Amino acid sequence: MRRLLSILSILLLASAASAASRRRVVAQPCSLITGTPAVTITRNEGATLTPNAEALTGVGYTYGLAALDASTLLSWHKDTLSISHDGGCSWTPVGNWTTEFPPTITNAGNGRAFAWSDNRQFLLRYDSRGAVELKSPVTEQSIIGLGASGDHVRLGDSNGTLWDSIDGGDTFAPINKVPIASPTFFYRFAFDPKNLDHILAGCASQGAFVTFDGGRTWKRTSLGDGFNVMSFAISPADANVEWAMAVNGRDSTKAIHGSKDGGQTFTPVVQAGAGVTIVNQPVMAAHPTNPDVFYFVFGSHFQNYGTDLFRYDAAHGLTLTHNDHHDINSIAFSPADPSIMYLGLEVEFAGP
Repeated sequence: MRRLLSILSILLLASAASAASRRRVVAQPCSLITGTPAVTITRNEGATLTPNAEALTGVGYTYGLAALDASTLLSWHKDTLSISHDGGCSWTPVGNWTTEFPPTITNAGNGRAFAWSDNRQFLLRYDSRGAVELKSPVTEQSIIGLGASGDHVRLGDSNGTLWDSIDGGDTFAPINKVPIASPTFFYRFAFDPKNLDHILAGCASQGAFVTFDGGRTWKRTSLGDGFNVMSFAISPADANVEWAMAVNGRDSTKAIHGSKDGGQTFTPVVQAGAGVTIVNQPVMAAHPTNPDVFYFVFGSHFQNYGTDLFRYDAAHGLTLTHNDHHDINSIAFSPADPSIMYLGLEVEFAGP
C-alpha cells in the first residue's frame, strides 16, 4: 500500500511539474523582447505591448509571423527569418533571403511552415531540417494565398488557378481555375486551416467564389458582380464563419462582410466611416476559439498617427486599442492561450 501511495505521489508531482512548465510557457514572463525589434506580445488585445530591446529602424515590414506551437514562433522582418523557442521572448536568426516583398508565413503543423511573398513568386519551406527555398509553380503570375497541412500544400495565383502539392511543396500540379465571366485579376485565396478543400477566392469587379471540394467546383458567393473582394479571414473555431473585406464598385464604399454558411452568403458587419478606416486588403485575423470575434488593423506613420487595432464581436460590436507603432502587419495567437497575441510591426523612416 505504501509503495502504491509513493508511486501515486510521484505521478502527481510529475503532473504538477509538467503543468507548471506549461504555465511558465503560457504566462509569458518576459518583460522585454530580445533578438528582434519586429514582434511584440500583448495579453489585453493591444492595450499594452511588451517592449523590445532593439529599436525599429529604416523601412521594414513583418507580414510573416506564425506560432508553430506554444513555445516556437517564426517571424520575417526585412530580409531575415527568425525563430523563438521561448514563446516570443527571445529570437535568433534562421537566415537571410533577398525577396521583392516581405513574405507571409503559413503554419503547416508539426513544426513545419511555408513562407511566401504576396503577389510575387518567392516560396520557402521551414521544418526540423532547416529552411529551403522552393521552386514556385507560378511562373507567369504570382502567389496570392497559401494553405498547408503537413506535406499537403495548396496555393492560388493571381490568374485564379489553384495548385496542389502532396510532397511538401517540392512539386505542384494545377487543379482548376476559378470560373469567371471575363478576364480579371485575383486579390486573394484563403484556405480553411482545418480543411484545405474549403477555399475562398476574391477578385476584381466579379466578387468572390467558394469551393468545398478543393477547387474542382466553385460557387459564386453573394458578393457578386461589381464587388472587389480583397481579403478574407476564416474562423479556426467554426469554418462556417468567414469575413471578407470588399469595395462596392458602384459607390466605392468599403466594408467588412460576415458569413455564417461557409462563405456562400455575406452581409456587412463593419462599414468604413467616422472613426473606422478600412484600407484595401487590411490585416485581418479570426479569433482562434471564439467564432464571433475577429480583428483588423489600420495604421500609418503619416503625421505619427500610429495604429488602431479593431476588435469586432458579433455580440458587442466594435472596439479598438491604439498604439504608436506605424502599423501592424500580422497577427498570431498562442496555441496554448488565445489571450496571448503576437503582433508583427512595421516601420517607415523611424531612424537611420
